[in-house]
Amino acid sequence: MTVSEIVSSCGGRLLCGSPQTAVTSVSTDSRKVVPGALFVPIRGERVNAHQFIPAVLKAGAAAVLTQEHQAADGPGAWIAVPNTGEALQRIAAEYRKRFSIPVVGITGSVGKTSTKEMVALALSAGKKVMKTSGNNNSQIGVPLTLCRMSEEYDVAVVEMGMSEFGEMSRLAQIAAPDYAVMTNIGVSHIQQLGSRQNILAEKLHITDRFHPDSVLFLNGDDELLRGLADTLPFETVLYGMGQNCSFRAERAESVGESTRFSYVAPDGERGEVVIPMIGTHHILNALAGLAVAQRLGVPLLSAAAALTHYQAPAMRQQIRRANGFIVIDDSYNSSPDAAKSSLGVLRSFRNGRRIAVLADMLELGNYSAEAHFDVGAFAANSGVDILVTVGKQAGAIAKGARSVRSGMDCRICTDNRQACETLRDLLRHGDTVLVKGSRSMHTEEIVSYLLQPVKS
Repeated sequence: MTVSEIVSSCGGRLLCGSPQTAVTSVSTDSRKVVPGALFVPIRGERVNAHQFIPAVLKAGAAAVLTQEHQAADGPGAWIAVPNTGEALQRIAAEYRKRFSIPVVGITGSVGKTSTKEMVALALSAGKKVMKTSGNNNSQIGVPLTLCRMSEEYDVAVVEMGMSEFGEMSRLAQIAAPDYAVMTNIGVSHIQQLGSRQNILAEKLHITDRFHPDSVLFLNGDDELLRGLADTLPFETVLYGMGQNCSFRAERAESVGESTRFSYVAPDGERGEVVIPMIGTHHILNALAGLAVAQRLGVPLLSAAAALTHYQAPAMRQQIRRANGFIVIDDSYNSSPDAAKSSLGVLRSFRNGRRIAVLADMLELGNYSAEAHFDVGAFAANSGVDILVTVGKQAGAIAKGARSVRSGMDCRICTDNRQACETLRDLLRHGDTVLVKGSRSMHTEEIVSYLLQPVKS
């Protein structure tokens, strides 16, 4: 886009620089600005990125947005806007209109990133795919993703997250997905949204820009999503393990650290899939990938073969080995549904003791105590040998576990340091350790401790 086009799309005002200057990329990270980029400084709680404008211009940025300057005279094009984040959204929405390639939106309470990776991988068997980097699914992340679109791609897979009312609607207006996948409706962000029904209603806004040929792919094993089938003014496809699902899995089994299952497509086609991950939720993610791939013209046999190369995103159920034991690194984030899925993975490891390190699950509001207690009961029923809890709220996990097994070995820790000290004295050769907690609990610190070489 030219500076003139950017100014027009975001309703900005050019303070200085040439309106004909070409902009070839967009960044909100001053450290990643390259020559020709548009720098969008975001005013955050801790850092106001406007302070980095001189540095990015020196690094070759072609243009910058600003909400703190009314005049400028220097290198590059300066564009004044009321709010840089909102301006970025308007720029991305306008840029998105230039492309006719299908956009697949991915949302859900848990599993968005893993599903996005599976969908993109299945599609890659027959198409050139652009996908969201990492979990860049926010009000800033989605626009940045769309600004990476180009003519070289056949399809875009865009992860779309939300935590408050109105956010998904805004993202839908920007991304305008032609297809969408909804993974599940859990209790993540229930503190802000109040109920699972409200969460469903908000996530359903991902379809706001649907057209007559659009399709919504729904996890048919989720009771709320299953209830949407055939009730919406566009096509819905259910995928899952249940007989009600038109795209379903059969005969699933764990084979070492992989999962094998048979898929049955709506047209009756059958095939085998092996994914290098353990857990029913990974089967659901793979089914979503197969369903989308078939709808967009990728042969199922090719898509299934591509899924054998799946690699878990960082800190999401990555199996790590060190010092004679196994670590299941699921430290990126947590919620009740995600914790139960991870405990199911831990249960599949049968050589040695199974130890679950579970930290606070946040943003659960009035549901928090009940949710933590419930996860603890689930852990006890899942065959966890030793439970280590971390944080103020996670103590309820131990209470839940002991409500099922009164003598269960539970170690209650206040912080990551105490958890590491507990594990230091606890672990022995052959153990399998699951580490999981909400993002702000930084349980990756525990994983790092477990993986560091033992000093002789």
